Amino acid sequence: MDISVIVPLLNEEESLPELVEWIDRVMQTNNFSYEVILVDDGSHDNSWSVIEALQKRFSGVKGIKFRRNYGKSAALSVGFEAAQGDVVITMDADLQDSPEEIPELYSMIMTEGCDMVSGWKKVRYDSKLAKNIPSKLFNWAARRMSGIKLHDFNCGLKSYKNELVKSIEVYGEMHRYIPVIAKRAGFVKIGEKVVLHQKRKYGVTKFGWDRFINGFLDLISISFITRYGKKPMHIFGLWGTLFFLLGGGITIGLIVSKLVNISHNVVSYRQVTDQPLFYLALLAMIFGLILFMTGFLGELIARSSNDRNTYLISKKI
Repeated sequence: MDISVIVPLLNEEESLPELVEWIDRVMQTNNFSYEVILVDDGSHDNSWSVIEALQKRFSGVKGIKFRRNYGKSAALSVGFEAAQGDVVITMDADLQDSPEEIPELYSMIMTEGCDMVSGWKKVRYDSKLAKNIPSKLFNWAARRMSGIKLHDFNCGLKSYKNELVKSIEVYGEMHRYIPVIAKRAGFVKIGEKVVLHQKRKYGVTKFGWDRFINGFLDLISISFITRYGKKPMHIFGLWGTLFFLLGGGITIGLIVSKLVNISHNVVSYRQVTDQPLFYLALLAMIFGLILFMTGFLGELIARSSNDRNTYLISKKI
């Protein structure tokens, strides 16, 4: 199979028929064999009924329905697991991503040797204050912290080698940082393509200001995980040891100073416990010990299995 198109969706019953018809038209024009995996992330409208109807019309349509809303990362994770195409393309269900971009995204993977290609919505039709300006700030920070020169990390329109999506794990809200996760896994040929951004035709956006706040928090998380996810002791243990040695050194210095004063019969010296520096040293030692123990526990957790990518699926077609 040439292409798997993964479409996460939430309450998009109006746009789904037009989107699938458009994808099918592009695929037929370019003689691609394909599948469209529609992942219903706990919709409350008739999205699943629409998916069932589309599956009867188009043999390439497949559907996965979550029992409740888990988020876009969860939808992409199960879509990646199910994808069979040589090239995997992700796109949003709101018709703001154009299926006409699919042939070139496919070509950049298959003929130009990219591991993944990220879309860049250079011209956007969103609100400048609510989306464009925060998005530029967010992408600037992501470039600085990750070292990956992409203009639009959060663009939903991306293409991947099948090998890549089978090799990475996407969880929480980390879908924004798939390029960072891919680079960490060794897929370093990350390309970028300017893509068409269209005005939303149906419904309303599912994202608000909180996504930018969460995005920056996730950026800190993914930066830490990328560097120290498998070796938390290297950061916590290092700083813990430094703080503990600093506090211990100050304490020893205060004690030595007291002993020197006693040996020289100095009457007006301050007791060690009367000096604020002693309590700062004690605090540094406690803080250092906490950091060290955090690193130790992090090492144990990093080596333990977990079920963070287990989701309840109620139906499949």
